[in-house]
Amino acid sequence: MKRALVSVTNKDGIVDFCKGLVELGFEIVSTGG
Repeated sequence: MKRALVSVTNKDGIVDFCKGLVELGFEIVSTGG
């Protein structure tokens, strides 16, 4: 499985971005900040 580490300061649009990654087969790893 492919993984994507997501760490951003501006969270605008991040939900749609992550949904797109999941649709492409990525597992999301978030820093949780």
